[in-house]
Amino acid sequence: MAKKEYKEVLIFVTGTTPQIITETIYALINKNPPVYPDEISVVTTTHGREIIKENLFDSGRFREFCKEFKLSENMLNEDTILVVKDYKGNLLDDIRDSPDNECLGNFITDVIKKKTHDEKVRLHCSLAGGRKTMSFYMGSALQLFGRPWDKLYHVLVTPAFESHPDFYYKPKKDKVLTPLNSPLKKDITSSHHSLHKALPLHPPLTKGGDGGLQPLHTNDAEIFLAEMPFIRLRDKITLDERSFIELVREGQKEIDTALTQPFVRIHLSDGLVSIGNKNIEFKPFHIVFYTYLLKQKLERCPYPDKMYCLECSDCFVQINDLATPGITETMAKDYEIIYGRHSDHVSNFRMKWKDGMDLGKLRSDRSKINRDIIENLEDETLSTYYTIASLRKYGATRFGVKVEKGKIRIE
Repeated sequence: MAKKEYKEVLIFVTGTTPQIITETIYALINKNPPVYPDEISVVTTTHGREIIKENLFDSGRFREFCKEFKLSENMLNEDTILVVKDYKGNLLDDIRDSPDNECLGNFITDVIKKKTHDEKVRLHCSLAGGRKTMSFYMGSALQLFGRPWDKLYHVLVTPAFESHPDFYYKPKKDKVLTPLNSPLKKDITSSHHSLHKALPLHPPLTKGGDGGLQPLHTNDAEIFLAEMPFIRLRDKITLDERSFIELVREGQKEIDTALTQPFVRIHLSDGLVSIGNKNIEFKPFHIVFYTYLLKQKLERCPYPDKMYCLECSDCFVQINDLATPGITETMAKDYEIIYGRHSDHVSNFRMKWKDGMDLGKLRSDRSKINRDIIENLEDETLSTYYTIASLRKYGATRFGVKVEKGKIRIE
């Protein structure tokens, strides 16, 4: 047998419809190519847990299902049923109010986040089952943490069978089910959906010649797994130890920031700084000074694994450090790109500032650079990302540029 590329892990959210577990597994093992689950996790309430135990474990249905399709019965057990807890650590029997919903969102997000730590695991997440908020949080959590190989599904069942309390999967041998003569209660059917247009519509409850309802044959049932596309934000925004609400808020902020900032491109040999479609001519010292501060973000960022800077200013340079011989030599290297290695301009620059640059000059040139940027961009809000900011931090004045490091290009 060929070695499996991934450990296949199924994650469900369920309420009062445990059928979606066996129906989804059935659909997965009948895919082309088939997916055989190695592990199952079910997020539910204490009420949902009891329904799963009664209808899948105690009834023997799950055992029979696994035996018929040669699956491991141990992949689903009481330990893999994950019950949502409130902020005090109490198990929830239902999702009744706003705090419960917040706990639910955090719980599902945490489950998905932990499961995606292992690169050898592929998640198969089901939107069917549970309250609508459960499905929402499941899809949202996968958007935040899902990898390219993770999957999101919704299971669809022929209408005559999707509401039937005795239908859990399509057995190999036809079984006859007694038709329902009245609708089931809303709390049983509300989270278990069919898609009438997606599947052949068998006449489920037609009347026989004597006026009675015809029995249902499981051979007539269709179980269809719809794979749902989703936007993957993992590695595109910063995701750390935060609640679901905080992750959404910060994620939106990062996306907005990334979209509003045009690229800044440094053309040293031409003495040009391009911000979006604006080309600004800089004096030689101005461009090497500005370039040095931008390189701080690219080469000396204290957090290289973070994709976005946002409000971080830890790469900003203390102004006294700018007035050292080492900085003079670093800037002289960029002077060589502008004038050539053996140019008198380069040697004069090194000689003039061999003991470090004058602080008054640096402050004055900062003001001139900022004026050029503001006048050319003609956008006060946008300019704040590209001008040289001055701030007091750790008891010292520091210079830096707020633009996102991913928006910087030095050519």
